[in-house]
Amino acid sequence: MLDAGETDEKLLEVNNIEVIYNHVILVLKGVSLSVPKGGITALLGGNGAGKTTTLKSISNLLRSERGEVTKGSITYHGERIQDLAPSDLVKRGVIQVMEGRHCFEHLTVEENLLTGAYTRSAGRGDIDADLDLVYSYFPRLKERRRSQAGYTSGGEQQMVAIGRALMSRPETILLDEPSMGLAPQLVEEIFNIVKSLNDNEGATFLLAEQNTNVALRFAHYGYILESGRVVMDGPAKELRENPDVKEFYLGMSDEGRKSFRDVRSYRRRKRWLS
Repeated sequence: MLDAGETDEKLLEVNNIEVIYNHVILVLKGVSLSVPKGGITALLGGNGAGKTTTLKSISNLLRSERGEVTKGSITYHGERIQDLAPSDLVKRGVIQVMEGRHCFEHLTVEENLLTGAYTRSAGRGDIDADLDLVYSYFPRLKERRRSQAGYTSGGEQQMVAIGRALMSRPETILLDEPSMGLAPQLVEEIFNIVKSLNDNEGATFLLAEQNTNVALRFAHYGYILESGRVVMDGPAKELRENPDVKEFYLGMSDEGRKSFRDVRSYRRRKRWLS
């Protein structure tokens, strides 16, 4: 059964890709996933699992880090996109919000947002309307619009990064670690805004996230990566109830909550990869 806003149309498809850095370091080992139009798809796993590399493979930002997709294919609306420049991909409606809340620190919040419309040929009226839309989802940014972005809080900078992406009128947003470094209350606020954008604007999201608990509450479908491979995938509701996921990613087992120190994943990980 599909969630509200989600369709069975496969908007983005990653098929069995391998990624190598510096011609020698194999990072992704046959990763496949699909993102339906109008859905929120979560890419889960610990630090170093390959989540960010997967997003950069899609957005074509690997080359700046001496990485390349050496096998497999990536298609968007059924068309191969691996050879496109990142700016051309943005024009097609795919944009990545980078990990770490990247902002132009010396520019104001509003100037940062307006840079997101740089690739568009829209008139000032359309851009102002989109700015108002961003402010309707992020009222705090409207209050801080004349402040230098470098002097805003971490949560506000994350809002700026997402709002700037929205100004490009994207169809699909690749969101990398939106919860990183934020207090739990701000994490909830950010994810609720993502859900609202998905519900009200039809925005499609592929989000990479270490916080499995919050991601699976908001996503429709999830993929779990370990060591550059997809080891499990399924509807978010099913993953939340899966005993392996509960024990190793949500910190719980049939006996109750476990500390990270008590968790030993070798036995189950071996079963996943076998």
